[in-house]
Amino acid sequence: MVVAARRTPIGTAGGALQHLPADRLAEPVLRALLADAGRDSVDDVLLDNVLGPGGNPARSAALRAGLGEQVPAMTVDRQCASGLAAISTAAAMIRGGDADWLLAGGVESASTAPWRAWRPRSATEPPAFYARAPFAPPEFGDPDMGPAADAVAAEAGIGRRRQDEFAARSHERAVAAQRDGRFAAELVPAGGVDSDERPRGRFTADRLARFRPAFTPDGTATAANSCGISDGAAAVLLTTEDNRRRGGLPGMRLVSSATRGVAPDRLGLGAVPAMREVVARAVPDVVEFNEAFAGQALACLDAAGIDERTVSPDGGAIALGHPWGASGAVLVVRLFARLVRSGAAATGLAALSSGGGLGVASVWERVD
Repeated sequence: MVVAARRTPIGTAGGALQHLPADRLAEPVLRALLADAGRDSVDDVLLDNVLGPGGNPARSAALRAGLGEQVPAMTVDRQCASGLAAISTAAAMIRGGDADWLLAGGVESASTAPWRAWRPRSATEPPAFYARAPFAPPEFGDPDMGPAADAVAAEAGIGRRRQDEFAARSHERAVAAQRDGRFAAELVPAGGVDSDERPRGRFTADRLARFRPAFTPDGTATAANSCGISDGAAAVLLTTEDNRRRGGLPGMRLVSSATRGVAPDRLGLGAVPAMREVVARAVPDVVEFNEAFAGQALACLDAAGIDERTVSPDGGAIALGHPWGASGAVLVVRLFARLVRSGAAATGLAALSSGGGLGVASVWERVD
């Protein structure tokens, strides 16, 4: 059972949250979750972080949040799907009887992530800087995200106009949600920032059509119909149904979850087999799918038989941003807002693809 769900505002890398490292971003979220449930401790903390400095930032964030030296913490990494994977892992720990209360989610500070370099082979060679670690051996194919998104969209027949319309709708919905205060109850201010930085009004498909391809000369992914590199944190508090009932807490139950893989050179489609599996067990009312790239997202939704207009009713990552380690948890926070806080839906699906050809999906239901 998820009984509380919170996130920071999402900031563009180098923007409003640029001075907060990962543990500082996660700290206020963990504090808010404990306060929401009237608790002062948990059994463990599971957070994802993709490009941070290492050294178990989940532990550092837990200590900063006042959880005490006795509370353990673990940092996990399944790339962009890790925040959702951390929540699924926490749920499995509770179902297995290993814990009663867990904090789980993810955090990313792209702004403060350290530079990375391969060690030189000799003292006379300079280090070789790299932007990301390999996701797969070269013989399997290991393309960068943008070119891979272009390839997936082309193979699925997802045209530029449809991608721009999808992206414009994401911004339109996010701007409306901000205006109407639909994010207010889930947001925890961080570094003096109290609202998402990226959503843009007046984005239309015609305006987005002016943007040039960003990754390949004849591609359809642009800076406007793709997500932004972002900073942010999101997490949830999980417990058993008995604890939820005794505490009189609102909640939503994990109905099913799946983690699956596809060919690494088609990494954007990783969510498809995972979605197909969980949707076969329960058809959701609403979907939160991570919009890394409009073409890639649409290819996944089409393959899984999901109507694109049911996805991200308050805007998705194209409008809000994609803080890699936190994005999967952001999806669950958004479902909690939809299912529990507003009661606008009874069941929801959270899903996303990640580097290396992986995908994670989970279905949740409101418990009254």
